[in-house]
Amino acid sequence: AGMSTGQRVVTVQKGPLYRTEGSHITLWCKVSGYQGPSEQNFQWSIYLPSAPEREVQIVSTVDLSFPYAIYTQRVHGRGIYVERLQGDAVLLHITELQDRDAGEYECHTPNTDERYFGSYSAKMNLSVIADTLSASMAPQVLTRTEGEAVELTCEVSKSTAQHTHLSVGWYLLQGAGEHHIKEVLTLSKDFVLRPGPSYVQRFLAGSVRLNKVGNTTYRLSIEQVESSDQGQLYCEAAEWIEDPDKTWKDISRKQTGRTSLAIVSQGRDLLVNIAAAENSLSEGDTLRLNCMVGSQKTSSRQFQVLWLLNGVEVARVDPHGVLIWKEEYEERAKLGQLQAFKQSNTVYVLIIYEVGLKDNGMYHCSVSEVKTAGHFHSIQTNLSSGIQVNVKPIGYRLRLSVSTSTPQVMAGDALVLLCQVSGATGPVSVQWWHLPRQHTDPWVLVATMERDGTLSLGSAYQDSRTRGSLRLEKASSGAYTLVIPSTLDENDGGRYGCKATEWSRGQSWTEEGETAVTVSSMAGLGLHTTLRSRTATVRYGQSLELICQVNAGYTLEEVPVSVGWVFQPNPDTGHYTEVVRVSPSGTVAWGAMQPHFQGKAQLTKADTSFRLHIHNAVAADEGKYRCEVEVWRRNTLPLGQPAAVAKSNAVGIKVVLPESKLRVAKTDSSVEIAGGADIAIECRILFAPNNSQFAITWYLLRPPPADVTPLQILRTNYSSILEYGAEFSFPALKSRFLSQRVSSNVFWLRVLSANPGDQGRYYCVVEEWLWLVDGWYKLGEETSGKTTLEFKLPGEQRELQLEKTNGSVTAREGEEVTLQCLLQGVHLPATCFSATWFRQEESGQDRPLLSLHRDGAIEYPRENLMRRLQLRRPSAGDFSLTLLGVEEHDAGAYCCQVQEWQWQSQSEDWALQALARSDYTQLTTIPP
Repeated sequence: AGMSTGQRVVTVQKGPLYRTEGSHITLWCKVSGYQGPSEQNFQWSIYLPSAPEREVQIVSTVDLSFPYAIYTQRVHGRGIYVERLQGDAVLLHITELQDRDAGEYECHTPNTDERYFGSYSAKMNLSVIADTLSASMAPQVLTRTEGEAVELTCEVSKSTAQHTHLSVGWYLLQGAGEHHIKEVLTLSKDFVLRPGPSYVQRFLAGSVRLNKVGNTTYRLSIEQVESSDQGQLYCEAAEWIEDPDKTWKDISRKQTGRTSLAIVSQGRDLLVNIAAAENSLSEGDTLRLNCMVGSQKTSSRQFQVLWLLNGVEVARVDPHGVLIWKEEYEERAKLGQLQAFKQSNTVYVLIIYEVGLKDNGMYHCSVSEVKTAGHFHSIQTNLSSGIQVNVKPIGYRLRLSVSTSTPQVMAGDALVLLCQVSGATGPVSVQWWHLPRQHTDPWVLVATMERDGTLSLGSAYQDSRTRGSLRLEKASSGAYTLVIPSTLDENDGGRYGCKATEWSRGQSWTEEGETAVTVSSMAGLGLHTTLRSRTATVRYGQSLELICQVNAGYTLEEVPVSVGWVFQPNPDTGHYTEVVRVSPSGTVAWGAMQPHFQGKAQLTKADTSFRLHIHNAVAADEGKYRCEVEVWRRNTLPLGQPAAVAKSNAVGIKVVLPESKLRVAKTDSSVEIAGGADIAIECRILFAPNNSQFAITWYLLRPPPADVTPLQILRTNYSSILEYGAEFSFPALKSRFLSQRVSSNVFWLRVLSANPGDQGRYYCVVEEWLWLVDGWYKLGEETSGKTTLEFKLPGEQRELQLEKTNGSVTAREGEEVTLQCLLQGVHLPATCFSATWFRQEESGQDRPLLSLHRDGAIEYPRENLMRRLQLRRPSAGDFSLTLLGVEEHDAGAYCCQVQEWQWQSQSEDWALQALARSDYTQLTTIPP
């Protein structure tokens, strides 16, 4: 039935979506057909692959306490938040996607209607994939004169399993900040070149180009540089994926290092530029500054360069390359912490190893052109623009978040806690602490991982007999996981804290975080469920009934109860899918399998038993069923988390097909023919029900030694659709091998103009198909007896002989080669010949390449070889095969077969008199 006016509908972004780890993602959700206020509220939850039936709450627009502990810190820190687009539409933001964020997301809208009518939630799947995109370019310092050319290459690669596209663009950075970035030229995801606004005319003129010159290499070419090209060039790659709604989304972006390009004008002006590979550093990093001099005829001119920090000289390099440090830098230079040198007459370098906070500031380089006549005489001086270098103390990037995938567990279940540490550049040590829920005592040490990986447990956790063997692992870079295999009681709940300490140069920096865990004991509730079925095996079209019996130490009618039915199809998928759930209010909510079960499943309740009745069982109903019961304490609204949950045993249901009664004739037979005749091979069904349909497949077993595996000739399915096997799919063979249904139980394989190459044993495989409830099903199959087809030569046979040839031939690729096939002796009058060339396949079977019929017609079973195979026939007894343009895969074993035919006046037809088959000739190919 369609939706009526006023029926609430919740719609979520269509999935599945694939997004890369570390990216910022959004998911939209909207509601329509609702009653009540125009501003609706939204709640987002996730069902993790490790527990697909358990809802984990993430964020709500109305309830600040809605997030589970695993998400609390990220929600409060705005790492996850909801953006309202309008009153009935929102966006869920996850600013830094983590691998554990993969799962099925549910958007729910709390009811504001007068009655429940419609859908109140919608789900979609999100998969988190590794970010495999890579972009790199060797950093350079280049100087060009106006009008000269420049070329830069960028290496871009990806190894994503999903189908994605790449876009690659080149950009020019002039000055500081994003507003100084100019797009040069981009190859879009649609393989279209798009120039930036400043480069349109030069792109159209062909002087700015972007070419892909290899599998991963992209080259930017600027034929005639201009002064406006000066700055820092870099390459940016983006990976795009097509979402189910047919829109393309960039899932990763990577930038390369920068190449500094200085442009020298045609005049004699002295141009000076300063550039840094990276100007935002941490203590201990290396700073490299390049001072580039742009002028004409630099080789004949001499320069003196001064390095300045905050306007104060650091060092100078004279025209002869002599380095002079200022006094306060001499000691660091002697220790190898500073280096300055002249790389060329146009490039001067300053390197500071292990930068410190004192190296913060604005750097300039000052260049003076000088004349040397016994002493330096300055002609002109130019000062570069400044570059700000920021050095931050070690530890400033250290960040920590603590979460758990087990925020609420029963006693005896495992606790899994995650401490995610990021931003550390030095070794890190981690400590886990626990503060029990009902105690005000100091925190108790659980476990420690030292910076060298050494593990130790707190005194209360060293006995593995109480909680099992605790595990503290570094699962990935910065991810520390603590697993407590078996919780004791409610006292194992409470707050768990993680303290991470980064160590460097005798200093340390510490970050702390915590998460909350609830451990419940159900000893006093005694909730149990048992599932049984009246029958474990049903036939197609029959009904089945499952009974869920609930036992508890209290009256179920006095507490809110929810009953859900879950199903694991056969074959085993590894997890259960919810079929239907009845809430405490009586609302029936169908799960993802609603289209299959709704309309054929019936729910009933009697006292403490709940029943699921399924009509017209089909194959898709086969699998394991389980019921799940949740109860809440009385007078608790809203319900929140259940006080107890019980899952029943699994009951396996098998849906069986009707038994096949098919019987096929299995008597072997043989057929002898003299050649050229048409034959019919019979496949007879002895018994089958009247309402069955049949699929007939014909097979051929070649004579020894090729009798290895049967060749499929053709197949006619139960809908009479004909399909030929790979070896018989060529037009010449399809025209000779035909399928015919003679009667309701007799099928023929007709072979027209049979020849010696058709010899072998033929048989059919009959499949019985029957329509059952929802489709066609195969009930069984039987194989017929074999019919042997032989060629009979006349009584007066004469021996046909072929000349012996070389057992092996070598040919160079690209050239031609002739494989010999020559008849010996004198040929009878009124005779003619037919011949076939074969190549031996890896399976040992001979596959025909070319056939010469007795009337001189040539047949090519493999049409793709027609232009390369020739029978030149310089004489009547010469059937040699010439192979043009030899290729590497032509190597193999070849042989020919020749038949002699004579006209029979009595029958007025040609009769096969003799045949001969050559030995194999091994063709070996060698490179050109």
